[in-house]
Amino acid sequence: SAVSYPEIAGNDVQASVLGQRIKNAKLNRLTLSHKGAEISMIEQDTIKLLRECDAGVKMGVASIEDVLDQARSGSLKRYLAECKTKHEKLRNEIQILLDKYHDDGKEPNPIAKGMSWMKTSMKMGMDNSDQTIADLMTDGCNMGVKSLNQYLNQYEAADEVSKDIAKRLIDLEERLAVDIRKFL
Repeated sequence: SAVSYPEIAGNDVQASVLGQRIKNAKLNRLTLSHKGAEISMIEQDTIKLLRECDAGVKMGVASIEDVLDQARSGSLKRYLAECKTKHEKLRNEIQILLDKYHDDGKEPNPIAKGMSWMKTSMKMGMDNSDQTIADLMTDGCNMGVKSLNQYLNQYEAADEVSKDIAKRLIDLEERLAVDIRKFL
């Protein structure tokens, strides 16, 4: 039977899939219940990976918002808007899981966010073009992919649900970088 998640508005399939993933993760933890130390390591790594995904999704959305209104090409705007929507859906999934662990998530590093905003403002101030937007977004996607892969390696004991979310976020970033290459 499907688990209901009202936070995932209007998408019963997504809620059902997420519900099944959570059930599977619970079963995996029950299987290891006789090894208490492993359970706490799994939960610790799971929470840490989810927190990094949370910060990464928030950084991605903020970066897209910084340039979306300045894009001139309709297709570039569509790529950015679709990617932002997909990031927001992942953010909802992440929040459901963080709530399950009673964790508030993580905000992007303020220094990294400030530096990103300054770089975007400076580059767009000098050359307000779709090429500049594509360049900035490609750099951001590449940094996100690199960081998320490092966190996947670092938190290898995380449960499969959180690893899947990290991999889907990596796929989103990689796909956007490929989609906007024609604007470089």
